[in-house]
Amino acid sequence: MSKGTLFDKVWDLHTVGTLPSGQTQLFIGLHLVHEVTSPQAFAMLRERNLPVMYPQRTVATVDHIVPTENQARPFADPLAESMMQALEQNCQDFGIRFYNIGSGHQGIVHVIAPEQGLTQPGMTIACGDSHTSTHGAFGAIAFGIGTSQVRDVLASQTLALGKLKVRRLEVNGPLPQGVYAKDVILHIIRTLGVKGGVGYAYEFAGTTLDTMSMEGRMTICNMAIEGGARCGYVNPDQTTYDYLQGREFAPQGEAWDKAVAWWNTLRSDADAVYDDVVVFNAADIAPTVTWGITPGQGIGVDEALPTLDSFAEGERALAEEAFAYMDLQPGQPLQGTPIDVCFIGSCTNGRISDLREAAKVVKGHTVAEGIKAFVVPGSEQVKQQAEAEGLDEIFTAAGLEWREAGCSMCLAMNPDKLQGRQISASSSNRNFKGRQGSASGRTLLMSPAMVAAAALSGKVVDVRDYLRG
Repeated sequence: MSKGTLFDKVWDLHTVGTLPSGQTQLFIGLHLVHEVTSPQAFAMLRERNLPVMYPQRTVATVDHIVPTENQARPFADPLAESMMQALEQNCQDFGIRFYNIGSGHQGIVHVIAPEQGLTQPGMTIACGDSHTSTHGAFGAIAFGIGTSQVRDVLASQTLALGKLKVRRLEVNGPLPQGVYAKDVILHIIRTLGVKGGVGYAYEFAGTTLDTMSMEGRMTICNMAIEGGARCGYVNPDQTTYDYLQGREFAPQGEAWDKAVAWWNTLRSDADAVYDDVVVFNAADIAPTVTWGITPGQGIGVDEALPTLDSFAEGERALAEEAFAYMDLQPGQPLQGTPIDVCFIGSCTNGRISDLREAAKVVKGHTVAEGIKAFVVPGSEQVKQQAEAEGLDEIFTAAGLEWREAGCSMCLAMNPDKLQGRQISASSSNRNFKGRQGSASGRTLLMSPAMVAAAALSGKVVDVRDYLRG
């Protein structure tokens, strides 16, 4: 069993008691809600005539169903408008802070909480969204939960959870040119598999993480769930504190100094015991692209697709299914694969640093003929900052569409969808069948810079060729 890790410390600090099932009743410090998984939970409270126990600990925004072109109300999609109205009413009735469209703070839930300073080290955080693990970048323990658990947190501010094992994932060395946080996490998932983290919390560490920006760390923790881990985190350090200081909900003045002193005690001890340790060398990581139907089916952009005999017997059927679905052949190069749509955005890669890197690639170039390419900032604040820096002008001059904040084509619960058998170069987090809005659509996951390069070429290319030039 792990001992002395940040996970153990935060878990113990938030333990209310042990339930008859053997699970821990865990206090949740911050609850984030959006329009998709909360309506039923609020309805359950109403059925039982229950209040929200600590409304000040719940924060809401709207992101999944938000159109990124025409945001006029009512929305064209009646279901989206219904969800929107339900969230507005529920927040009003239960006294919950709501960042609505036009507030200046609306955006993807995992983008706005950090930028507001709501996400802080040592917290337990829950949200009815798989990618809540994003917030672990700050040294928090953050869980994606289902609708019935959303109800439980609203009603009791606690969750019933079994304690996880802890695996330390060390990545050491400087990242090569053209390799980003997205490539790091895709490489880890490719190596350990999409089920490798089942039953674990992932502690991301090593010199690569130590020198990485907060936004890069958020990208890595965001996809911990895609590797099967229940949550992922990075120990807080000066990079964390520099990001948080001065943000609206961060401690101020003397309280800030006290908070930092306490946050430093939460870091995993030098002699912490882990259930497992895996070490990676950053020099081994190339720009990485998924070729299949899980985030674990990825390769370096300069590699050929794997042959069927390279898979373990238990994985071969899934590989065959992926090759057939994607219209790809074992052993062929992935580089040069034609692309139809290029999407830059999502809770994984819709932050300002992501947009800056993509803009560097497209500046002075033009999107290839016939390619639909668009950029969706992760929040209204990101959009405002990008426009202040002129990034929107770089994108539009190159032929990419500049949109409003939202989840967009990541889950496609809005008008941004693939059509038919279109193939997408996407900076999002999942490449499941039908994930981007078409039952037969195909998704290749990659970094924002790689998506930008694909938009210019109309096919999968190595972004390093653009960066060298």
